[in-house]
Amino acid sequence: MTSFALRAISPIDGRYSIQTETLSKYFSEGALIQYRLRIETEYLIALCELPLPQLADVSPTQFEALRSAIYKQFSDDDAMKVKEIERTTNHDVKAVEYFIKQKMDQIGLAGIKEFVHFGLTSQDINNTATPLLIKEAHEAVVLPTILSVLAKLDDMANQWDNVPMLARTHGQPASPTRLGKEIRVFSERIRQQLALLSNVPYAAKFGGATGNFNAHHVAYPGVDWNAFGDKFVASLGLHRSNPTTQIEHYDHLAAYFDGLRRINTILIDLSRDFWSYISMNYFRQQIKAGEVGSSAMPHKVNPIDFENAEGNFGIANAVFDHLSNKLPISRLQRDLTDSTVLRNVGVPIAHSLIGFKSLLKGLGKVLLNESAINADLESNWAVVAEAIQTILRREAYPEPYEALKGLTRTNEAINASTISSFIETLDVSAEIKRELKAITPFNYTGI
Repeated sequence: MTSFALRAISPIDGRYSIQTETLSKYFSEGALIQYRLRIETEYLIALCELPLPQLADVSPTQFEALRSAIYKQFSDDDAMKVKEIERTTNHDVKAVEYFIKQKMDQIGLAGIKEFVHFGLTSQDINNTATPLLIKEAHEAVVLPTILSVLAKLDDMANQWDNVPMLARTHGQPASPTRLGKEIRVFSERIRQQLALLSNVPYAAKFGGATGNFNAHHVAYPGVDWNAFGDKFVASLGLHRSNPTTQIEHYDHLAAYFDGLRRINTILIDLSRDFWSYISMNYFRQQIKAGEVGSSAMPHKVNPIDFENAEGNFGIANAVFDHLSNKLPISRLQRDLTDSTVLRNVGVPIAHSLIGFKSLLKGLGKVLLNESAINADLESNWAVVAEAIQTILRREAYPEPYEALKGLTRTNEAINASTISSFIETLDVSAEIKRELKAITPFNYTGI
């Protein structure tokens, strides 16, 4: 752990910094500056390609030099220069503009530097940079990690597909199920949410001070600026919202946050179930030499990975909830409340990532304790009552539910012998009795 991590206020950059460092290239202050530089540079190149008359002489061979000088070879020193400019301007996006102009002086493009940020407002940059960095973080880090969780669940479901297990509804013994199927419930839920999430566009606002290309249109009335805006935003792999006010309306971004929040909620559910199965001894946990489960009780191996996952998913969801509720609301054509809130988009994503990784670690440590599962089934023969009374209904036996209710809702233990003796008292054929006696808690697991 670095000295910076020891002094960090947030555990994202402190205790969990190793787990979240892959997100720093998308959500750090330096990353935001780089993404802003990228948008400004690509916009200037798009104006050259249009071309605007004053930019018609700019050679396409200069575009790559422009990209390299401004954002492709962007360094921490460059970020510090932008922050130094910001100390004077007291405006972060204007500092980006001035930094680009300084770079253009150095590479021989000073003659066109006034077309940097031409006709734009800060939110054309911010509301394009933010969805782009979220999109690229999702594709490079978030989605692959979720898919790793999904792959692990699928592997466990396949491995334990035919392991019978007592189900519990309301915490009480219920009709048996299969362990693999119960895990598959979660993987399918996640797949459904990923499918919904994949349909949410990463939307950008690009249209000048109040979304109408006012400055662009007055300077070059002959240009179809809406078509230009659509094409430019699409070239970045984004969807352009239109019409807008000064800012992106954030509805699609809210939908993205809500999608991740639902996935996290499903995984909280999963974490709690595995925690419960461990407490029931259905699973043991692999012991790693040197690890301590409790500072006072040497015997303990706590399910800390599932607890850690649940806690981080909870924090993430609280922030996601605020973001998705707050960002789409802005007074008139804009107020500034979205600005500081938007800087925190990496926080819930980072906590989600910590949760995904903790969950993967926990799932990787569980060991099936099939003897405990079987013992639980053997102790709960009463659960086959549903099967018996259903077959008796099929055979038009009088009041079968009531007969089984009387047998099973007593304080006496119900076992294989009890069930067999009860079946013998039934006024049904020998063939039906054989059918009923063949049912056990181990094979009454449905389809």
